[in-house]
Amino acid sequence: MVRLRRRQFLLVGLLLAPAFACAQSAPPAADHPWELPSGSQQPLKLPARHAEFVPDPSQTYALADLVNIAEQNNPETRVAWENAKARAADLGISKSTLYPTLAATAVATSARANIFFGTAYFRQTTYTFAPALTLDYIIFDFGRRADEITISKYNLIAANLQFNDTHRTVIFGVMQAYYRLLNARGQQDAAEANLKNAQTVREDSEARLNLGLATLPDVLEARSAEAQADYDLQATIGATEIAYGDLMTSLGLSPTVKLQVQGIKDLKVPDEITITVEKSIDLALAQRPDLMQRVAQLRAASAEIKAAHSNYLPTLSVDGDAGLSRTYGEQYGLPGIYSPTQEFWNARLSLNWTIFDGWAREQRVKRAKADQKQAAADIDAIRDQVENEVWAAYSTARTALRQQRAAAALLASATESYNAALESYRYGVRSQIDVVSAQRTLAQARTADVNARTQLLTGIAALAFQTGDLLYGRVP
Repeated sequence: MVRLRRRQFLLVGLLLAPAFACAQSAPPAADHPWELPSGSQQPLKLPARHAEFVPDPSQTYALADLVNIAEQNNPETRVAWENAKARAADLGISKSTLYPTLAATAVATSARANIFFGTAYFRQTTYTFAPALTLDYIIFDFGRRADEITISKYNLIAANLQFNDTHRTVIFGVMQAYYRLLNARGQQDAAEANLKNAQTVREDSEARLNLGLATLPDVLEARSAEAQADYDLQATIGATEIAYGDLMTSLGLSPTVKLQVQGIKDLKVPDEITITVEKSIDLALAQRPDLMQRVAQLRAASAEIKAAHSNYLPTLSVDGDAGLSRTYGEQYGLPGIYSPTQEFWNARLSLNWTIFDGWAREQRVKRAKADQKQAAADIDAIRDQVENEVWAAYSTARTALRQQRAAAALLASATESYNAALESYRYGVRSQIDVVSAQRTLAQARTADVNARTQLLTGIAALAFQTGDLLYGRVP
């Protein structure tokens, strides 16, 4: 017996050894990171990336093209899509309860017994095989299944609206990243123009120094301005690279993907906002998918109350099975024999009514009512939030429109002032300081103009995002 137990323990140890070998413990100390054991990296290897979009190097992609790419490649849309598909499956599961359940079974049994007969026991052995069909069907349940279907239906609607809201968010994210990239590239173009202006001023000052018409401090000042312009240019180049990576990420692509996008010069900057703030708020309350999602959740919560109340009522159901059976039996000392194939069936009509369940049904009703009130309060909260978001977006867009007009006027004035200062300097009427000052003012005006145009485009997109118009391709 002792040897047998030892062998059993040895066998169990051999079976569990791989599990103990693969088990991981906590890091031995807090002063260094945990290291993966050798050979364990493979299970943690990243799965293959989703089929990635391959851009056409000869094509320049407009904003609409970028949005289409994002909707196909951004993983957030796939997450919301799969969630909606799961809720659709839930609805199908709820509807399936309206139908009967039919199952095929096959039972094989073996029985042995010693039968007392006369003055002795006789051993008997039987083997039975019985294939059968089993039916289970709820005839009437006072609308409980219908309530469950209603719950699943509104949960599906909520999931579909969440899917739409994900698209709305993805579209706006692409627009924001695109306009940031355009702003960064515009700032880079402005910095390059500023550097050329600074180089022109420096070359003119060096030429005048050679002719004895300028001083060395003038040349040093011009060289300093050129160096500052080159420094600013390098900063804008780095910002452009970062903005490009952000845009690729919003598209669901790797930042290493090379893709040509449409420039800001090819975009029409709106000169007015045609919609009123009141109309914008009305649109948002009527079509914002996140708000409509809360309404669907409220409907589902109301159906939950009805379903909870229906648990107080009985259910009427029918179930049974029918099939064939055949038995082989043998008795000790006698030859075995097969029984004839026999039909069997049974049916049962049952009324099930739960009388007491520890007040579980009462608690379910209370929970359903609390969930309904929470959903209603959530709608009130998000309604106020939507109105405030639309108001803020509308004000931001109008401010950006006014700033863009002012920035355009500032750029025109600064360009004219710089050209006049440079020409006057060449004739010896203005000083080097005047030209450098005008050049810096022009640089600031260029930066402000690019920033104002992209801010206006972003503001218009933000207003369309808050009203929900982005889902329908409408921009104020």
